[in-house]
Amino acid sequence: MLTSQSAPGLSTAGVRPFALPALRHPTVSTLLADHRTLLSDLLDGLGSPLHIVLPEIFEENVTGLRQAFAEAGATADLLYAKKANKADCYIRSAAALGIGVDAASTPELVKSLAGGVPGHRIGISGPEKDDTLLTLAVQHDCLVAVDSVSELRRLAAAACRAHSRARVLLRSRTTGQPGSRFGMSPAERDAAVGLCAELTGHITLQGFSFHLNGYSAEERARAASEMIDHCLDARRRGSPTATLVDIGGGLPVRYVEPRLWDAFVEQNAPSHYHAAKDFNGFYPYGGQPAAQAVRAIMTHPVDGAGSLARKAERHGIRFVVEPGRALLDQAGFTLFRVQQVDDRRDTDGYAIVTVAGSSFSLSEQWFQSDYLPDPLLLSARPAADELFPACVAGSTCLESDLVTWRKIGFPRPVHRGDHLVYLNTAGYQMDSNESPFHDAPLPLKAVLRLGGGQAGPRWCLDGI
Repeated sequence: MLTSQSAPGLSTAGVRPFALPALRHPTVSTLLADHRTLLSDLLDGLGSPLHIVLPEIFEENVTGLRQAFAEAGATADLLYAKKANKADCYIRSAAALGIGVDAASTPELVKSLAGGVPGHRIGISGPEKDDTLLTLAVQHDCLVAVDSVSELRRLAAAACRAHSRARVLLRSRTTGQPGSRFGMSPAERDAAVGLCAELTGHITLQGFSFHLNGYSAEERARAASEMIDHCLDARRRGSPTATLVDIGGGLPVRYVEPRLWDAFVEQNAPSHYHAAKDFNGFYPYGGQPAAQAVRAIMTHPVDGAGSLARKAERHGIRFVVEPGRALLDQAGFTLFRVQQVDDRRDTDGYAIVTVAGSSFSLSEQWFQSDYLPDPLLLSARPAADELFPACVAGSTCLESDLVTWRKIGFPRPVHRGDHLVYLNTAGYQMDSNESPFHDAPLPLKAVLRLGGGQAGPRWCLDGI
């Protein structure tokens, strides 16, 4: 079934809620099927909303992406994009597995170091970084992506003060997205390459990086090919160490089955949302998995002379990749407790379910969009043969505080005290824009590990 059917005799104002069930990792399925009491106790004890983080799945994803690059014939260093989630446990997993971290602020760098990731495995990104971040980056031998000639000069000055040398990537605009606010124009890049050759006592040019919007494997491959050409030019101009190309993040994640996603996109309309909300775009929830995207990028033909991976091998280029969402795929979910149900089915055709918490803890609204995978209803009441259309609201005094604008076809009526589970929220959803609005405390994160024993899941608060 591509859509949920209305119960006989029940008005839904001509709208049938779509069914977009979220894909589940086996570990998540086990927790929901066999350990509901534990999840309920954690939510009651630690408060709603509660984020469940699963570092074991993060570690599986690291292994999977490493394998995807190897199978595509590419050599790549993984830097976990710290901005995608604030949990400390993922940093510790990265350190244990020997991968790096992409940090874009001084606190992110400090947390990465404190979590055991050595400085030489940390990349520093972000536009026009402040002097404190640049100084720490030099002191810890981090790889710094520089966005402008002025920033390059400030970094060189920081290296001079530290009697050291900074490792640098020059972030460059691509032919496909020349209007990006990130990176240097061709003229600026040309000047920066010349300056690196002049400042060899304090700057080591290691390669080039870029920023792209979107998830096109073809466009990312073309951009990476351009950066290889820039490396070759820099070598000719006195920087023989230009051997790295950072392809950024932008590896997609599949949240729902593609056939359901395609049907949703085809039939989507404002009438499917509270207050007829009209969204201009959504994350591609039914897209290809990250490993497939890696293979598509690395095997894409460039310059009419073989694949991107082959071109890189021919010129001694190593890739750097900064996945955030892709490493967090299935590595966490969010629990909300239902606080109130306003049943408007007789008048509006759907109910408004208010949860203890707010949309600040499910960050898709930050992108002027809606988080579309269906939340799961966990209820102690027996199943009922009755569709219950409802959107989900937060408990703040903001009219726009909708956790889910879309009308969900819950399989039974929702009641106060029930629990809603939003699956696969670790990547950019669960803490990107959380706020202590109304003086409410920030939600906690509980780290769960199933392990291999018979004792059941072990848990602790993140950071402990």
